[in-house]
Amino acid sequence: MRHILSGIFCAAITALPAMAAGFDRPAPQAQSATAEFWFGLACIALVLALAAVHVLVRRR
Repeated sequence: MRHILSGIFCAAITALPAMAAGFDRPAPQAQSATAEFWFGLACIALVLALAAVHVLVRRR
């Protein structure tokens, strides 16, 4: 009896992904002006950080 129940349980678990619904891709949203501002600020900070690392490594 125990083996039958565990077999049914295993069959049910393996069959669940086959019955799953299809994946709907999310539609991309437009960027806000605030998001563009912070992205631009982050890009500038990254370039400045890379320049600082370049100067520090070049001096060695």
